[in-house]
Amino acid sequence: MHLFRPALASLGLCLAAACSGGGGSDATDGSSERGDAEAREVAATGGADAGEAVFRRCAACHSIEPGENRVGPSLHGVVGREIGGVGDFRYSDANQQFDGDWTEDNLNAYLENPRGFMPGTTMAFAGIPNEQDRADLIAYLGTLN
Repeated sequence: MHLFRPALASLGLCLAAACSGGGGSDATDGSSERGDAEAREVAATGGADAGEAVFRRCAACHSIEPGENRVGPSLHGVVGREIGGVGDFRYSDANQQFDGDWTEDNLNAYLENPRGFMPGTTMAFAGIPNEQDRADLIAYLGTLN
């Protein structure tokens, strides 16, 4: 279950494919509705405000100011941006060769386990194991667009 989708959808940041609920299933047993309700309930307890607090873990290496790179690139506008898309930042080979955009799903997977998502990345951060913390952080980053 992707808990960050409802929070991002409420901010108007959801990509149509990412928020489709997964797979187009027409389940009639109510399990989909229960899962959606659970996700909305958990997301309602956090969101962008809580994500700002989670961002403190990132602030030593990343700025949220446009064009202000540190050890890591600026995270301003990261949601939806091309992976490796900050032109004046020197990325690792792994990051430069990774194809795609920082979608909600890609951010979630990367934030959970950076080296597992992108083998060879030079980001020293081990990841954020808590799904709600990741959802909150992604919601916060989405407000920076």
